[in-house]
Amino acid sequence: MLVFWAEKLVFLAVPKTGTTAIEGALAPRASMVLRDPPQLKHSPVYRYKRFLQPLFAQGGGQDDMETFAMVRNPIDWLGSWYRYRARDEIVGTENSTRDISFDDFVVEYCKGQPASFANVGSQAKFLTLGDKSIGVNHLYKYEAMPKAIDFLKQRLKKDEIKLNRKNVSPPMALTISQDVEARLRDRRAFEFSVWDQGQS
Repeated sequence: MLVFWAEKLVFLAVPKTGTTAIEGALAPRASMVLRDPPQLKHSPVYRYKRFLQPLFAQGGGQDDMETFAMVRNPIDWLGSWYRYRARDEIVGTENSTRDISFDDFVVEYCKGQPASFANVGSQAKFLTLGDKSIGVNHLYKYEAMPKAIDFLKQRLKKDEIKLNRKNVSPPMALTISQDVEARLRDRRAFEFSVWDQGQS
């Protein structure tokens, strides 16, 4: 999470949406950088509004901070998680996807209580409030990164923001069967609905 105090903007870091690259480019410019623990770095909007927003309002009078976040196509987002969990460092652990097909990973993700290797959270829950409304002021699709960067350049008054690829999942060709994709779209329709609401 990055806080830009003077510009009244908070960047909420949705995992696997390019957040590490954005943090790397903008951390020196931020007033506050929350890197650890992961629960703070990746604070969802409901946690931000419950704990951090009141702190900012009471501590510094910033009661009108706006939020910015990225959201990724759910299939691509799951593909990034799948590839990330296939890396050598975690082979043999309960989180490894090395010997699991992408179809099986997605099917497991669709379950109410997925196994550890497919328990990767939810972009929709990260970005919405209790009434399922979008809780972020400025939500951009990961696929529209140039437009998101243009917004940040304007808001932060920067001529250039250069992103370096960081925390990138290992390259791997992935395919998803029509039946599994249909199941994902049915069981996790809200994920696609939230993604559709991002600016593109």
